[in-house]
Amino acid sequence: MSTAYNPAGQYEIKVWDVEFRKTPKRTLMARIYQPQGAGPFPTLLDLHGGAWNNKDRFANVPMDEAIAKSGVLVVAIDMTRAPEESYPVSVQDASYGIRWLKLKAAEWKGDVSTLGVFGSSSGGHIAELIGMMPNHSVYNAYPLEGGAKIDATIDYIITRSPISDPYARHLQALKRKRDSMINNSKTYFTPWEAIHEANPQEILQRGEQQALPPLLIMQGGLDDNVIAPIQHRFAETYRAAGGDGTVEVFDGCDHEWVAKPGPQTTRAQEMAKAFIARNLQKLRRAA
Repeated sequence: MSTAYNPAGQYEIKVWDVEFRKTPKRTLMARIYQPQGAGPFPTLLDLHGGAWNNKDRFANVPMDEAIAKSGVLVVAIDMTRAPEESYPVSVQDASYGIRWLKLKAAEWKGDVSTLGVFGSSSGGHIAELIGMMPNHSVYNAYPLEGGAKIDATIDYIITRSPISDPYARHLQALKRKRDSMINNSKTYFTPWEAIHEANPQEILQRGEQQALPPLLIMQGGLDDNVIAPIQHRFAETYRAAGGDGTVEVFDGCDHEWVAKPGPQTTRAQEMAKAFIARNLQKLRRAA
């Protein structure tokens, strides 16, 4: 098991980039945030947002640094963006990322037995999909180098403003007449019916989930992109299915508040670290 985790811990960190996966169009990279200590450290994979069409491994630097400095190996990966490729390629990148990190984490003093995922916005959507469907054959399409057989199960999910119901978000975009949001969804979900296939809310309603890892949703109260009622409905459905799903609303915050310094960002960082600590304690008790 990991070194005993203290969310108030203070570590120096080393940060560097490595190649993650080559695609036909570019090389995806991973950024490693390694606490400087003996370890082994609990491990967290970061999945960036960007409405499936934008951003990269640098999107969540403030959160990644804060968590790593508390004594967690954090690895942030690039994912394929639309219109490079549409769904499910970015989900396949994330599934590969989980299995790849389990294979590699020990090299960076990470504990492969304690792996969580942090996802923002569309990265939160992908985190929820992988967390609930770790054995999905399409999501696990990319084999690991050397044929290593490693599963994509994770121990917990932390999200910021996840797109827990992409179709409801699309309806919200139509209501707000936000062409860029509408176009991002239509570019990613090709064919359009995939917006229902890859819909965490609808997966729960259809009873298709394979797992329900503990889930934290941090939601901006002023977010009119993914609105709070969508998150509350998803968490209620998650709990009804037998999972542990929690929504924390940050009053006065918009969709991307954790990228900006301030008391609410600090609160989100502390909340994420506390959530990690609680779940690591549960894993230790169960071991």
